[in-house]
Amino acid sequence: MKILILGGTMFVGRHLVEAALARGHQVTLFNRGKSGSGLFPQAEHLRGDRDGDLSALQGREWDAVIDVSAYFPRIAEATAELLRGAVGHYTFISTVAVYGGFLDRDLDEDAPLAPLPEGIGEERNLRAYGPLKVACERVIEEHFPGRTLVLRPGILVGPHDYTDRLPAWPRRIAQGGEVLAPGRPDRRVQFIDARDLASFAIRMIERQQAGIYNVSGPAEDLTMADFLQLCTAVTGGDATFTWVDEAFLQEQMFEKMGLSPINSLLLVPEDTNYYNTISSQKALDQGLTLRPLAETLRDTYAWDREVSERMMTSGLTPEQERHLFDLYAQQKKHPTA
Repeated sequence: MKILILGGTMFVGRHLVEAALARGHQVTLFNRGKSGSGLFPQAEHLRGDRDGDLSALQGREWDAVIDVSAYFPRIAEATAELLRGAVGHYTFISTVAVYGGFLDRDLDEDAPLAPLPEGIGEERNLRAYGPLKVACERVIEEHFPGRTLVLRPGILVGPHDYTDRLPAWPRRIAQGGEVLAPGRPDRRVQFIDARDLASFAIRMIERQQAGIYNVSGPAEDLTMADFLQLCTAVTGGDATFTWVDEAFLQEQMFEKMGLSPINSLLLVPEDTNYYNTISSQKALDQGLTLRPLAETLRDTYAWDREVSERMMTSGLTPEQERHLFDLYAQQKKHPTA
C-alpha cells in the first residue's frame, strides 16, 4: 500500500513509519523537516506545514493516510478537505482524553464525550485537549464517511518518548534512595507501548477497517505500586518508596510550584481519571496485541541511557523532591497548620 503519514519523525509517528516499512508498504512523510533529520531514507519526504502550506500534497494519491498531529479542527478540516478525493482511508490518532471527566471503570467507545467549553479557541492545555480532539474526529469523519479509523490511545510510552513521562521513572529509581511515590499504592494505571499502537494501526489499515477503538494497556490490571516495583526490577535499583497524598501533591506542584503532576509523576487526578479507566476490548477483539510492560520498561530505559545528553523534561529535580518530602512531613506533624 501507499501510505501517507502526516508527521512521522517523532515518537508515535516514528513507530508508525517503522511498522509500515517493516510490512513492506511504500511510505511518504509530510512534515516541516524540523526533527528527525536523516531518518527513513527509504521513504519519500515531502515538506510543508499543516497550518498554511499543503501544496506538496496537491495532485498526489495514496491508499491511506495516518494523521498523528491534528490538534485544532481547523487544521484537520484543511487536510481532510484536500485529501478527500486523493486518499481511500483516513486514520486519526486521537486520545482517551475525549472522555474527559467521566469516572466509570472500563470506559468503552460509547461513553459520553467531553463537550467543548465555551470560550475555547486555539488553546494548548489539558482543558481544551480532549474536546478539540473530539472536534477533529468529527471533521475527519464528515469528509471520509465510513472510511475513517479513529484510534484513542491512553498514555503512550516506549522508546523515543519525548514527553519523558515514563523514562523519568526508571531513571530516578535506578539512582536509588528514597523516592517520592504519588497517591495511593493501589491506584490503577494504564499505558500502551507506542509500538503496539503502531502495529495495530498498520494492520487495521491493511484491512481498510473503519470505526472507533480505544487502545490502552497493559493486558491485566496494574497498580502504581506494581509499576514502581517493576521499574525497580528492570533497573536493578535499590530505591525505597514513600507514598505522598495526591491532594497534597496537586496543591503543591500545580498551584504553588507551577509543575504538572501528570507530566512530572504520571499522576492523573483521581477525580478525572479517564486515562486509567479505559476498556480496549473492542481493539483486542480486532487483534490488538500488548507486549509485557517489563519489555517496554527495559527498552525505554536502554534508549534513555543511550541518549542521555538530551534535555530531560519530566520527573522532579532532587531539590524539588526533597522540598516536597519536607513539606509533607511538616503537614503530617502539624495537620491544621
